[in-house]
Amino acid sequence: MTVELFRRLSKEFGKGLLVTNIQQMINFYLIYQKQQTLSIKFNLSWSHYLKLMRIDDINERSFYEIESYKNNWSLRELKRQYDSALYTRLALSRDKKKVTELSEKGLILEKPKDAIKDPYILEFIGLPEQSFYSESELEQKLIDKLEHFLLELGTGFTFVARQKRITFEEKHFKIDLVFYNRILKCFVLIDLKIGELKHQDIGQIQMYVNYYDREIKLSDENKTIGIILCQNKTESVVQYTLPENNEQIFASKYQTILPSKEDLKQLIENKE
Repeated sequence: MTVELFRRLSKEFGKGLLVTNIQQMINFYLIYQKQQTLSIKFNLSWSHYLKLMRIDDINERSFYEIESYKNNWSLRELKRQYDSALYTRLALSRDKKKVTELSEKGLILEKPKDAIKDPYILEFIGLPEQSFYSESELEQKLIDKLEHFLLELGTGFTFVARQKRITFEEKHFKIDLVFYNRILKCFVLIDLKIGELKHQDIGQIQMYVNYYDREIKLSDENKTIGIILCQNKTESVVQYTLPENNEQIFASKYQTILPSKEDLKQLIENKE
């Protein structure tokens, strides 16, 4: 059918068309035929749609359509977010209702946990997964690739400071990275840890968060969020170190390579 259509159109419009072009147009119609206001709802390029049409899962495809439009992702940014399994990573931390919401509205930030990913994918810094590096080297790599890191953090993040010094009772401490989220209206403090997460690390970020809440944030701003990015963590250590009603401190693993299909399958199986 496609070849016959190609012959007819080539005869009518010339030889500029290719069989693959015709097939892509047919696929586009079959996928989006019920969305008559598509060009108004999602002002995306044809290249975006060529990428989106290769996503088989309808809910996942819808999520990337919405997020591409909302965040004005370039085709390169869309490919990177898909390759880093953004939808899967967000879906893993949500119940069934919230996963459905992702496909209908995209990512909606209503509370601190909505902004958290686990794991974070930091393949853009160029460090091999098993190589040795220090926390300061990791921090420098993230600063060097700040635009990429902001994309990975998500919607609404702006950079504030690195190695932010805070002082009380003649003791000095330095917070690795400080961001502000315009949507959640709060500071976001990030502490970088190499190796296994320890309960002392959680206590340290809790101290930083308490300081910002009491000394830095304004009265009309929301409570500060603290994120520990670590290579590995034991969930029980996190669970029993933090209070049961915790809404401010989060520990997430990070990976310096893009996840493979096997990694994603393992993530899903672990959740189930």
